[in-house]
Amino acid sequence: MIDGHIHIEKGPYKLPWIREFVDQAVKMELSEIRLLEHNYMFPEFAPMYDSTRAASDFVDNWFQRKAGKKSFSEYLELVDKVRQQDYPVKIKFGLEVCYFEEYEDLIRELTKDKGLDFLLGSMHFVGDFAFDHNAELWEGIDVDNTYRRYFEDSVKLADSGLFDGIGHPDTIKLFGHKASFSLTDYYEKLAEALARNGMYADENSGAHRRCPDTASLGMEPELIRILKKHNVPIITSSDAHCPEDVGDRIKEMVELITD
Repeated sequence: MIDGHIHIEKGPYKLPWIREFVDQAVKMELSEIRLLEHNYMFPEFAPMYDSTRAASDFVDNWFQRKAGKKSFSEYLELVDKVRQQDYPVKIKFGLEVCYFEEYEDLIRELTKDKGLDFLLGSMHFVGDFAFDHNAELWEGIDVDNTYRRYFEDSVKLADSGLFDGIGHPDTIKLFGHKASFSLTDYYEKLAEALARNGMYADENSGAHRRCPDTASLGMEPELIRILKKHNVPIITSSDAHCPEDVGDRIKEMVELITD
């Protein structure tokens, strides 16, 4: 079993911190873990958030609290150190990158030839709207239009040629908002884009762990069915932000994607 989406941001870039994730992976009977950081943890990516920060005091305050706190060069040095060790599970390193169409060139420039194993592209903003940050931010938002833009931008993410996988492809449902129309056509377009670009989809337990009353575990069954129809690989992941969440609900999600 794989846990393909694990954040290490809460600890130092040192081997004992990585060992905590490895030990939990062994406990959870995982064969592979994929460790990453949010791109916004590194100052180099800060320009990507100028517009959404200007549009929202909430986002600006969040960014000032959370972003730019880590060193990209030190992260890459950690990757090299880990690769020199011998662990009982396979370890890959990457980045989870917020997708903004207008910053594709910057993402490409900052991630090229860095020696990372994978780049995971994720939708955390629809335009300037931080849809998954706080439920109250949805007040006054047109849900249908937001869903349309979310999936249209997800297809652009897949067609950008930047990423190896897409993170939590339908996390737009996090706070329980539902489109009034069928999403089948959007699921099809997204699956087709992922397939033609050789990308995988992230079957993720993070949204359910965060909002168990409004977010189902992993992707919607119809989306899983359509991804499988198009032979898009699906990788299970916890979206853990601490060692104790590594492997969370992985066994259950394996059953969901193999039924």
